[in-house]
Amino acid sequence: MSGSCGNYAFELLIIVVNEGCGTKILHIAQRSGVCGATIMLGRGTVNSAILKRLELYDEQKEIVLILAGRLVAFELLDRLNDEYRFNKPHHGIAFCIPVARVYGSRSCQPSDCGNGGADTVMYNAIYVIVDEGNAEAVIDAATKAGSRGGTVINARGSGIHETSRLFNMEIEPEKEIVLIISESGATESIATSIRDAIQIEKPGNGIMFVQDVSRVYGLR
Repeated sequence: MSGSCGNYAFELLIIVVNEGCGTKILHIAQRSGVCGATIMLGRGTVNSAILKRLELYDEQKEIVLILAGRLVAFELLDRLNDEYRFNKPHHGIAFCIPVARVYGSRSCQPSDCGNGGADTVMYNAIYVIVDEGNAEAVIDAATKAGSRGGTVINARGSGIHETSRLFNMEIEPEKEIVLIISESGATESIATSIRDAIQIEKPGNGIMFVQDVSRVYGLR
């Protein structure tokens, strides 16, 4: 686990847990002074040959997004780790991403960074947005480059290359968002493997971006 302060006053907590745990996390967050959160549905991938043979490698997941001041976010992250023990297998993963500014929420207030310093970033979050059905190719490419797995979130796109017509009605194809947490030293090779595998530079094939992670629990 590592942290970096920089000039950021807010953090976005992203917690990926088994289905049914999201509401419990919201209750803990509310008791910690966080006013609101968002829960999304997704599925996780398990890097296990035995589970793949049994066709049990997809797990239903809930992804909880919580925005808070920096110190509040870090304290909540520690509290959630005490409750859920993310270091144990299949207990989930939780991490923070620095946020520069927040609009539209009066209840979310910045907090002091505390130590005023900045540590070396040790982890990254890789996001890959592709058409529905292509997430497995992303996961496979990432795994070949050393990734330990990822989370797939369903979404909907509306880019200029992604809209077709049926009986004069615009149809926006379903999308899949693949979220992968990687050690910073492995991020470039994982991103390159994904880029080459799905030819992401071609129009309409998807988009990929990388963010620094302040703190992380549950990455083994």
